[in-house]
Amino acid sequence: MARAANKTAASGTARLVAKFAKARREQMGLTQDELGRLIGYTASAISAMETCAQPASDKMLIELERVLGDGMGIFEMARKFILMDKYPPQFADFALMESEAVSLSSYQTYMIDGLFQTPNYARALIGGSFPKPTDAKLEELVDARVARRSLFDREPAAMIELILDETALRRPFGSWEVQREQLHSLADDAERDNVIVQVLPQDRGLKGSHAGAAGNMVLVETEEHHHVVYLESQEQSQLVSEPATVAQLSHRYAKIRTQALSPEDSASLIRKLAGEERT
Repeated sequence: MARAANKTAASGTARLVAKFAKARREQMGLTQDELGRLIGYTASAISAMETCAQPASDKMLIELERVLGDGMGIFEMARKFILMDKYPPQFADFALMESEAVSLSSYQTYMIDGLFQTPNYARALIGGSFPKPTDAKLEELVDARVARRSLFDREPAAMIELILDETALRRPFGSWEVQREQLHSLADDAERDNVIVQVLPQDRGLKGSHAGAAGNMVLVETEEHHHVVYLESQEQSQLVSEPATVAQLSHRYAKIRTQALSPEDSASLIRKLAGEERT
């Protein structure tokens, strides 16, 4: 629902989209009602977009590009930055870096990496957090998280590696059915040519060495081929770029990889867990 408060809180990108859309609409001699009918929205939705009471959704931006874009790609380019506005502040910088990365190497201990989450899993996870988000905010966050999956099909392809602690596979959110759906989706993603998924056995600590005990990390190779590490805990995040620290964390990640199951054995375990019956 459009809110007056959104007008003052709107980002620079949302304001630019609104101004450009209005200018192009008027240049083409269209009323708000006429534009709305061309792109499948009401006149009030167009008005809300132009006043920033309700910034354009991703779907609306696609339609605005089709009708008003005139081959310039303005609305298409805006999609990425409007999406960034929906992420929590501590995640926004990383989200942009992730979308443009050459490679990502993620180690996660508690839950399935957000990049791989299904809508139902993300909804159960985010909806069960504290403090609980409003229904509207929940759906906004779910949409933003699921939109990250476009990285899987981006051209040029990003190389994506995920190492999951086995406990993340066994920890359900929402329901066992949601968890099974998530595991099936994860197994399917692991079959992509540009994706590798491995599982670190939950009994690794019994073998005298557990390189992943210090927690989650995501190693990123940027499009400029710089290397950074993203760390997050209790909704606080940090991007590490100091070369010596990045090198140390990269070596730790490499050790975690050697302690994990092979991609083939990991896929078998994920499929097995996805098929388990739960009551």
